[in-house]
This record gives sequence, C-alpha cells and structure tokens, in this order.
Amino acid sequence: MDEKLTRIRELIDLLNQAGRAYYQESCEIMSNLEYDRLYDELGALEKETGMVYGDSPTINVGYEVVSELPKETHESPMLSLDKTKSIQGLVDFLGDRKGILSWKLDGLTVVLTYKEGKLVKAVTRGNGQVGEVITNNARVFKNIPVSIPFQGELILRGEAVIKYSDFEKINQTIEDVGARYKNPRNLCSGSVRQLNNKITSERNVNFFAFTLVKAENEDFENSMEKQFEFLTSLGFSVVEYQAVTGETVETAVARFAEKIEHFDIPSDGLVLIFDDLEYGRSLGSTSKFPRNGIAFKWADETAKTTLLEMEWSPSRTGLINPVAIFEPVELEGTTVSRASVHNISIVEGLELGIGDEIEIYKANMIIPQIAENHTRSNQLIIPDKCPACGEATEIRQINDVKSLYCTNPECVAKKIKKFTLFVSRDALNIDGLSEETLEKLIDRGFIHSYADIFRLERYEEEIVNMYGFGRRSYHHLQDSVNHARNTELHALIYALGIPNIGLSNAKMICRAFDYDIEKVIHATKEDLIIIEGIGEVIADAYIDYFHNEKNQKNLNELLKELKIAEPEKIDTDSQIAGKVFVITGSVEHFANRNELKALIESKGGKVTGSVTSKTDYLINNDVTSNSSKNKKARELEIPILSEEDFLKLATD
Repeated sequence: MDEKLTRIRELIDLLNQAGRAYYQESCEIMSNLEYDRLYDELGALEKETGMVYGDSPTINVGYEVVSELPKETHESPMLSLDKTKSIQGLVDFLGDRKGILSWKLDGLTVVLTYKEGKLVKAVTRGNGQVGEVITNNARVFKNIPVSIPFQGELILRGEAVIKYSDFEKINQTIEDVGARYKNPRNLCSGSVRQLNNKITSERNVNFFAFTLVKAENEDFENSMEKQFEFLTSLGFSVVEYQAVTGETVETAVARFAEKIEHFDIPSDGLVLIFDDLEYGRSLGSTSKFPRNGIAFKWADETAKTTLLEMEWSPSRTGLINPVAIFEPVELEGTTVSRASVHNISIVEGLELGIGDEIEIYKANMIIPQIAENHTRSNQLIIPDKCPACGEATEIRQINDVKSLYCTNPECVAKKIKKFTLFVSRDALNIDGLSEETLEKLIDRGFIHSYADIFRLERYEEEIVNMYGFGRRSYHHLQDSVNHARNTELHALIYALGIPNIGLSNAKMICRAFDYDIEKVIHATKEDLIIIEGIGEVIADAYIDYFHNEKNQKNLNELLKELKIAEPEKIDTDSQIAGKVFVITGSVEHFANRNELKALIESKGGKVTGSVTSKTDYLINNDVTSNSSKNKKARELEIPILSEEDFLKLATD
C-alpha cells in the first residue's frame, strides 16, 4: 500500500508540473501521450486505493488565472469531459440513444452572454470556477456577432481558436525562430487574453459554439441538434457535428478521422453528447466530469524506431534546441525522421541515449513526437560547447523547465539578437532589417558594429545581388537607415542593449541629466542611484557598459553617423507634473497604452508598472472591476480614473 501511495504522489507532482508548464508557461515538458498514460495510471491507482489527494489533477480542472484581466466566478462549475480512446467506449456510452458527435477543438473555451440582442459579456473558462472577462476582445473575434435577432437572454459556450493557416502566417512574421509560437493553442490563449483588443483583432481569432446554456422562452423539442440549428440561424458558427447512434458512430468517427490531417482548425479529438437534453441533465455529474458527454481521443498511430543522433540547434536567442534524428518511419501516411524534443527536461524525462529504441507518434495526427523510450539507456551527452561558436554552454532552469543555453556573449546567435534590438521600433526603428536579413549581412562580414549599419552603401552591389533582395529592397533599406540617423537620446541608450536598461529606464536617465549626452554617458554611480527606479545593480551594469573600451569605441563611431534630436519640452506646469500613474486594461482614446504613457511623460508625469503607496493615480476604463490593481488602489485609497477622467485632469 505504501508503495502505491508513494507512486500516487509521484504522479500528482509530475502531472501538475506538466500542467503548469503547458497552461501557464506555454511550453511542454512531456508529450501529450505520456501525460495521458500517467493520468490513466494515477486514476487507476486512486480507484484501487480509494485515496485521492486534494491537489490531484483528476479532481482539479484547468489552470490558475494569472492575468490582470477582471475575474468573474461562473454560475456553475465548467467541468471537463471524461475520455475514451476506443470506438467501443463510445458505443457503450451511447447505448440505444441518439447522440451528437462533434470536433473537440483545441483552443480556449469562452462563455458569451447576450441581452436584448447585444453581446454584453464574454468570460474565459479559466480554472473552471473563475474565468477572465474578455468582452472587449470577443467583440473583435473574426466571426462573433455583436448583435443577434434574439431579444431574450442568451448564454452559450464555445471554443476560441486560431486556424493553422493563420497561425503559420503570424509565425512567419516573427523573424526570431526561437520566439515563434509553439502551437495555435498557445497563440490563441495569449490573443484572447490581451489587454489591448487591437492585437486580438489582428490575430484572426474564430469562435465555434458547442453548447447552448440558456435561451429565454425558446423550445428546442428537447434536442441538442435543434439547439445547434437555432444557433446557426442566429449567425453563430457552430462546431461541425453529426447525429449518430450506436450503429453509426464508428462510421462517423472514421469520417472525422479522414479529415483531421488537412483540417485547418486545431482539434485534439471528438466529443459525443446525448441529443436528449433532459436525459443528459438527469444523469448529473461527478466532482470532475458531467455524465451527459464523453471525449474521444485519437488512438495515435505509433511506430518503433532507433534514435540515430540528437541535433542541437542553436537559436538566435542563445537557446539550443534538441532535435531527435531517427530511422525513418511511416506515420499517418507520411515518412518522418526527426522530432523536436523541446528542452532538457524532456530529454531527461525520456532518459534518451543514441541507439535507444524509441516510439514515435504524431501529436493530434500532425506533429512528430517521441511517445516513449523503451531502452532508456540515459547515455545522451548534453553538449558542453555551443555548435554555433564552440564556447561553453550551461543548463538553466526557468520555472519547472530546464533548457540549454550558450554562454558566449559574442556567439552569432546573441550577436544577431543584439543587432535586432538596435534596429527595433523603440530603438533606432530601421525598417527592412529583419533578423533574417541581419544574419545574412553579418555572415557576409558587412556588419561588425552598430556604425556599420549606416555604411552599407559600401556593399551596394553585393546586397542587391543577395538572394531575396534586389535594387528596390536595397533602396528601401537605405531610406530607412538614413531616416534612423535622426534619433532621440533615450532611443539610442535603449538601443545599445545595456543590461537592465529598458526604454523606461533610458528615458528616466536621460531626463535626469537634461538630455545632455556627455552627462548621460559619463554618469557616476552616485548620480544614478538617486534616480527613482535605478538601484545599485542597474547602476553598476550601466557604468560597466560605458567603462568598457570596446563599447566606448563602438559608441564614438556610431555617434559620427547620428544626429541626436533636441528633446521635447516637458510641461512642468501641468496638473499631472510630478504625479505617478499606473495604466491597466485596454484603452479607447489612444492607439495603445504606450501612446497614453508618452502623453503623461510629456506633461511631466511618470508611469510605473505596479500600484504602490507612491502611486498617485490608477488609470483603468473599468473603474469598478475587481482586478488586482483596482483592489490594491482601493486599499491604498488611490483614485482610479477612466480615460475621460484622466483627459479632464490633463487638460485643466
């Protein structure tokens, strides 16, 4: 018995760790197949021993809510469905009744509420008990109607998703491969929970209804299928479904399976619900699962093969990604020979070694993954030298995930990242110098220092003849470079990439020294630490940067190419001069929160990230919300202003 209880604790810790990584940190430390296997083992042990701990994932749903969006408790808990991987499991569940079989979409569950034909509220599933209010974002989902031809109260649930085609387009705009999104679900989760719905609107989020919770004074003849037809008539996109019986469910599953490989909407299985609404409700629920439905998870096709090598692929951020290379195998109709292992945590968990017999599957029938290592030799050598530069590597643990990094500050990967920051929007803002283009120019020896970016005309013909370039692209690049010659001092200081000096700190330092470049460059530690927000650690890093001879030389060369603009005069007589503001939530009168921040700073105010006793005002259009910042402001008796309130204050 003791051994079984020990194993239960091990499984709970493993699964909760994996859950935190997946849901809160948008990364994976084990495959879906491994998670399901361990989950099933835990469930069987709990049933056998009768012992269920309070933190067991078998009785806890979803993930912790950690964003700054307003929170709301659901009227009734949103439970997940029990699951099966066998057709017979679906047949046994259905018995002699009619069911509705539909896709199980892989996105973020959202509850919509309409009153008098208008969308009044949208709340995420959250942890099943408490969700996040995302009404402002839901209004810009690609296919959600904000007005419907129905006057009573209407409540429905559905899945917010980003299609694979849109996911690929968005990822292609991110030049840094290491910064790209791992899958559509992670991208969707971040998009739906944005504080600025302009970003949400750019992500092409779609919503597919899968449950009608309430529709006042409507009769659906006790049929879920009738509910779907009703929602379709109101303009909602309903999850694709098919009415089935015990005799037809196998054929229906096969039809869905044929579509999955080319299905543009992320799905991780199917859902079967009783069509008879009253019967389904009469079955009630367990503490975790409603009894009116069941989820069908694809029985993944697997293949055994041999691990031939581990390719260590350096990214431009310094992160080194492990990629498994194995004897080619046929899976789901295609030949695969490599699979990302993601990080060191997964390498260690699988106890990999060259020559091991491994089992491969395609997650959701698409992405090759290692399901299991049958040999578990644990002989894989983690490289102590970076494949890109040959310098030392180190394993770093961030939260629960171990990853391999190159420690060389001059590594090509980090060098590219340094130049990427320099040309970014808040720095020198040089359009046309993507990371990919920078990599080409650095590899060819055209760029060694920041100043070299402003001397690219020396290589005009070589650049024009580069693959993917041309005369027009070259002239566009030169126009951007010449435009960037006129810059502001705080943008330059930020662009240098000094450790811990973000845009806000750069502005504060420049302001403290009246935008005098000589004073800014030659500031002493004593001068710096009296600036609010600049402590000893930041001051030391700042001074070390400018005391470095190589940095001094590079900066002097760069200054020959630039013209530093005179700073805008700060309105020290305004009502908000010297006041400290915190901004939270979405904005309506400004393009984004940075624009509002710029206005405050131009009038002598200061913007910080958290509410403290030194804060004078919190700006939040949702003045009455119970967000953490609103609560803190109320506790400290700090006024909470809407944008309208702020604009009145700023113009008085």
